[in-house]
Amino acid sequence: MSAADAAAPTASSPAAPGLDPALAARLKRDPQGLVTAVVQDASSRRVLMVGWMDDEALHRTLTTGRATYWSRSRQELWVKGETSGHVQYVRSASLDCDGDTLLLEVDQIGPACHRDTDTCFDGGELEAVVLHPEERTA
Repeated sequence: MSAADAAAPTASSPAAPGLDPALAARLKRDPQGLVTAVVQDASSRRVLMVGWMDDEALHRTLTTGRATYWSRSRQELWVKGETSGHVQYVRSASLDCDGDTLLLEVDQIGPACHRDTDTCFDGGELEAVVLHPEERTA
């Protein structure tokens, strides 16, 4: 699919033709018409990756059972695993209370990250102060 055929909607553009209008009305898109999608392994509960969805990607995800995203770098839709074989089968999808973030629970086949690691967060740990319970105050 070319970028011209699958241009992301803007924040004020209409929803994808197949997306439920009630759901489309709940979405709070960024200026490029995208919503953040946090992807979690349905079994282990590990966060696998973060992607972006336009209305068409969300519609396809909800109606095909395969996670579909909007590639900000390629400016086109992509089905996770279409070329790599590292497929994400959707088990559930939720919209957060603000309407600006989706949570997908998936069955991940193969590595989730394009770097061939289980998650996009492997090796990305940052140093952070961890307070003991007795040190935690309001």
